[in-house]
Amino acid sequence: MNQKERAIVRDLAERVAEVASLPIMAERRAMWKRHNRLERVRPMILVFPEGAWRELLPQSALQCEDPIARAMEWTFRSRLYYHDHFYDDTVIEKEWVVNKVVTSTGWGLDLREVPSHDPTGAWGFDPVINTPDDLNKLRFPEIRYDEETTRRNDETAQEVFGDILDVKLKGISHVSFHLMNLYTRLRGLEQVLYDMYENSSMLHEAMAFLEEGHRRIIEQYQRLNLLSLNNDSTYHSSGGVGYTDELPHREDGFDPDHVRPCDIWASAEAQEMDPVSPEMHEEFILQYEKRLLEPFGLNGYGCCDDLSRKMDYVFRIPHIRRISIAPWADVDVSAERLQGNYIFSWKPKPFHLVGTFDAQKVRDYITHTLDVTRGCVIEMILKDTHTCEHHPERFTQWTAIARKLVEQY
Repeated sequence: MNQKERAIVRDLAERVAEVASLPIMAERRAMWKRHNRLERVRPMILVFPEGAWRELLPQSALQCEDPIARAMEWTFRSRLYYHDHFYDDTVIEKEWVVNKVVTSTGWGLDLREVPSHDPTGAWGFDPVINTPDDLNKLRFPEIRYDEETTRRNDETAQEVFGDILDVKLKGISHVSFHLMNLYTRLRGLEQVLYDMYENSSMLHEAMAFLEEGHRRIIEQYQRLNLLSLNNDSTYHSSGGVGYTDELPHREDGFDPDHVRPCDIWASAEAQEMDPVSPEMHEEFILQYEKRLLEPFGLNGYGCCDDLSRKMDYVFRIPHIRRISIAPWADVDVSAERLQGNYIFSWKPKPFHLVGTFDAQKVRDYITHTLDVTRGCVIEMILKDTHTCEHHPERFTQWTAIARKLVEQY
């Protein structure tokens, strides 16, 4: 990057460092730790604009041209946007994480899909596994670590703003298992649902292969010493962030230079199984996920599927701490089942950000959930917000309403 771009990036890094030093960040960090150990502090709030970022912070707003500088600029501006416009509990850290460059050889088959005419639209399944014999084409992935590229990335960050931010090198800190997502993209979702009745042995064979493949991936991470702690601002797939003083497991030989699965959070989900019965969910996917999650210190489960009928099986997941409550789940039933024994990771309906923004409707909607979860450890995660119809102020309005309400509870 040239000197002008370097100056832009360093200026943004200094502004991030100033925000990170504010007392509110230390307060939020402490609240997340209490929340994650199942203390009722107050309902926690997180906002993830996801697809709407292209409307909140479009590429046209960036000043840098160099690809590396441009990526850094966008990241810093997004952190500052959180601080300036959202009233959630995001912790802005005085750090820049350099991720180790890790690649995989894949599963032996290339995913295919039918693209949408709209670049941001839905795609269709184009199966590559059509017969039981096609399962023989699957291969266990091999993990590779590009140490040289990682070193160069680390040196670049250290040289540009290492005197301003804490530049940290991290390996695999986000561990989340999505076996059914992978398999439905290979087989087709509708066909997988038919297979439960017509070809259950084939489905079990596929799940057993994917379970073993993911177990081997984790073993390779350990052998290559790629696992990193995630008891910090790392997002936990089923909902919140990982701040906790329960991990790592220091009492049984923790070595900071060799992180183990028992020292970190993990998660799994199978939202493709939303329409199936609790028994079929357990038989065809959850039993495989539970074995993969067992070695980890704390676990979460779920995504955008309604788990309210399946809690008896979810509660049996080893070390389960955080459970996702989807936008269409029955919050009354879920609150009664979870009580204060697990984190109630509620995903509010994102459609309130499109159409006409109705502040009273948002207020009533959030109030109902807060009323029925008084005995729960609850967090609300506004996500899957793929557009705000070019009204970025709606995020500010939504979080302002939520902030005022949670402070009353």
